Amino acid sequence: MQNIEKQSPYKMGWLLVMFDLPVITKEQRKQASDFRADLLDDGYFMVQFSVYARACPDPDRTNKHRARLKKIIPPAGNVRVLFLTDVQWSRGECVCGPDFNQGKRQMELDLPPQTEFW
Repeated sequence: MQNIEKQSPYKMGWLLVMFDLPVITKEQRKQASDFRADLLDDGYFMVQFSVYARACPDPDRTNKHRARLKKIIPPAGNVRVLFLTDVQWSRGECVCGPDFNQGKRQMELDLPPQTEFW
């Protein structure tokens, strides 16, 4: 039987995408909307309005998603990408005021169920 090693929590991690996109013209608003939809289609979830995150189980997958991201950035977009290890991500906390409407944003910083086996 083959011995399977558990992936290090320092290799598995999260891509955190933060962005400013111009939305003055109709075309810019469409580009911003398409960018957000593309992020969702690629497995990201919304953390805040202009902050999205995606679990990546290994460095190869992280590099693949960084490359995909570079292809979809709107022409006038300003996008910052951070890689956080699973350990760093798990130390995060969501702090909101008592009347804050969370909407569709992620409240808990847990791994999505489909990534638990990594």
